[in-house]
Amino acid sequence: MQAWINGQPATSIDVADRGLAYGDGLFETIKVSQGRAALLGRHLERLQEGCQRLMIPCEMQLLRRELDDYMQLIGNGVCKLIVTRGMGQRGYALPQQSVVQRILQASSFPQWPAAYAEQGIALFSCQLRLSQQPKLAGLKHLNRLEQVLARAEWSDSTYAEGALLDEQERVVDGVFSNLFIVQNQRLLTPDLRRCGVAGVMRAELLARAQAAGIEVQVKDIPRSEMLQADEIFTANSLYGIWPVRNYAGRCWAVGKMTRRLQQMIKDLTGE
Repeated sequence: MQAWINGQPATSIDVADRGLAYGDGLFETIKVSQGRAALLGRHLERLQEGCQRLMIPCEMQLLRRELDDYMQLIGNGVCKLIVTRGMGQRGYALPQQSVVQRILQASSFPQWPAAYAEQGIALFSCQLRLSQQPKLAGLKHLNRLEQVLARAEWSDSTYAEGALLDEQERVVDGVFSNLFIVQNQRLLTPDLRRCGVAGVMRAELLARAQAAGIEVQVKDIPRSEMLQADEIFTANSLYGIWPVRNYAGRCWAVGKMTRRLQQMIKDLTGE
């Protein structure tokens, strides 16, 4: 399906766009089923926060209308929404007037093996360490070079995802997902105020778990603590939850809490 730029079918963007030159923008990857987006409110909330923090004057109501129309055309699949600051002069200084670019792209839904959700995955131990920048932490900004380099560390299909740490050996997230551990019946996930991407499925899981009476904690998690966890799983808005059965030489069975949470989000995963 053809992409849309600013509400119109298009196939190209100006080479002077700051998203291309500097990664000056944000994106969301949205699951679409029967023309409707899963977790759309959380996607738009994160995007709006990102626009505010990066000072990108995006018209959210206009974007929402375009997105609704585009998703109806997609039907089922994945919609990638990109917002850039638009074109600018040479140099880092913000343009005096930004003409924001709104880009919508469609793709088919990824076909991951059912065994990932049912039996669990092997998690690769990435050597790359995420840099810390609190002003960008949590946002899904366009600069994903750390994730590109981390994903280049393995080609073995044994591994479905990789775990990323910061320079202090604290667990942050996966290359394209968030990480959770279960310890003594508590659901723990890393604090992402220094680096990492605050996923929309992460937010949804934390909210649903708390509503169900599960003790939830967002905290710094040293790698050593993760290795002592009772259960580990990854979460992402496209696939839901994948249990982790192997990481850094340690093995886990799929745990009761992980199975409970998978059941809790069945309405989002379609399983």
